[in-house]
Amino acid sequence: MSCSTSLDHFSNRYIQAYQDSLGELPRFYPLGQGSDCIEGEYDAESDKAVFWKAVKRENTSDFSNVDHALDLKLHEDINEFYGHFFSAPLYFDSQWGEGELLQVWNQQDFESLQQNVIGHLMMKKKLKQAPTWFVGVLGDGDNMLTIDNEDGSVWIEIPGNKPHEKLADSLAGFIDSLTPRVTPAIEPVEEDYGHVPHPGIWQRMKMMWNDLLKRK
Repeated sequence: MSCSTSLDHFSNRYIQAYQDSLGELPRFYPLGQGSDCIEGEYDAESDKAVFWKAVKRENTSDFSNVDHALDLKLHEDINEFYGHFFSAPLYFDSQWGEGELLQVWNQQDFESLQQNVIGHLMMKKKLKQAPTWFVGVLGDGDNMLTIDNEDGSVWIEIPGNKPHEKLADSLAGFIDSLTPRVTPAIEPVEEDYGHVPHPGIWQRMKMMWNDLLKRK
């Protein structure tokens, strides 16, 4: 099964879990950022959470510009995972604990993600470590979910260090093993995270930059 198919199936199970548990779609705080996956009317001036569900993009996006910028061929799963849907973050339960899959809220979010992937890969090169790219976080600590760019396997990685625990041979296999976690929408604290639609993963990105600066 392809990565995009596994993600599509998980997104459908995610929506169904909310319907079964709460009788409604999941909610998300968009922080003034519109998206095709918002359900119902949207007021960009409102600070309230919106209902949403993942939607397939009419025009898919890819990371070919990142390939060109870094002279590095990224594993094909990165395009399937990030380039086919608009969605809020997807929370999950797993045998390794609770976590969050990062997703792209809108095109602006995708472009910001590309820049962060470039920054992460440049950091890995500086540290003389094999290239990885991130798909989410695990638990409340520093554990990032990353993909080995060589073979597409899924690992736990602490920012600034090599991946240290393999979780699955493929991203599709990892996603298939997850259980949707029904949880209240989390309102970001902007003075802590800045004006970003995915505060969880971007907080970890700040940790990586801080670690990189210490190593210069």
